[in-house]
Amino acid sequence: MTPSQDPVDLADPSVSAAAPRKPWLQALKEADAKRPDFPGEHAIVLGVGVLLLLSAGRSRSVIGKLAKAAAGGALVGRAASGTGGVARLAQTIATFTNKLPLR
Repeated sequence: MTPSQDPVDLADPSVSAAAPRKPWLQALKEADAKRPDFPGEHAIVLGVGVLLLLSAGRSRSVIGKLAKAAAGGALVGRAASGTGGVARLAQTIATFTNKLPLR
């Protein structure tokens, strides 16, 4: 038996043979959502994404351009939507617009 084929204890009530295993991407997303943000995280991710997008235009190969543009776009999207990024921005804008005097 190899290490990747660990035996499953079917006598354990928390383990079900019929229950599908959680996909690794879903588990990674859940772990990322649970961790606390550090100050400036979204600004750093946005900056790296913009730098990748700018460097994509200077890349010589088409594959390099596509890879940098895809990674840069994903990071910009992550910065905008990360753990409540867009929701916090919308809440801040709503707070400021509600305090403005009506003309």
